[in-house]
Amino acid sequence: MASNESLAVAVPSPQGRYVPATRVGSTIRTAGMTPRRDGQLLMTGRVGVDVDVPQGREAAAIAVRNALVAARSLVAPGESLRCAEMTVYIACDSNFTALSAVADGASDVLAAELGLDGLPARSAVGVYALPGGSPVEIALVAEAQLLPEERATKERASRRGPNPPLPEEPARNERASRRATP
Repeated sequence: MASNESLAVAVPSPQGRYVPATRVGSTIRTAGMTPRRDGQLLMTGRVGVDVDVPQGREAAAIAVRNALVAARSLVAPGESLRCAEMTVYIACDSNFTALSAVADGASDVLAAELGLDGLPARSAVGVYALPGGSPVEIALVAEAQLLPEERATKERASRRGPNPPLPEEPARNERASRRATP
């Protein structure tokens, strides 16, 4: 899905001095997104201590939806979003090892939204604490790609060149012919 219409939430408001996402060329990077709605964290705590794995998966699902909304806000008409990389930070203690199980909550959302071919490379990183006491934080790196019909239109235009030659005026051709004839 290429538009913001697929998700009924607004682009998350920054919780500090940053922007939710940036675009340079076709590359889009999101800020770290936490499981917030209307600026409020929906859960806090460390996974495996205060938050169990199913709750951590749900937190990851909410956070990645926020990241998708932020990324899609920078996708132009005629483009689609292709996620290249996802980093999932999970607040936990040093004995917690089910990081991939928590990160799968975010991957499940991306698979549902973008299809299995839309899954990015992923890192799941355990950390001691995250902003506001969030159990997870997710950052995406994505690319805005032209939709196939837009790509074909641009390719046809580039083959023609920037300005196709205009036909010469007939009167001008006749005058030149008369001068060249003895």
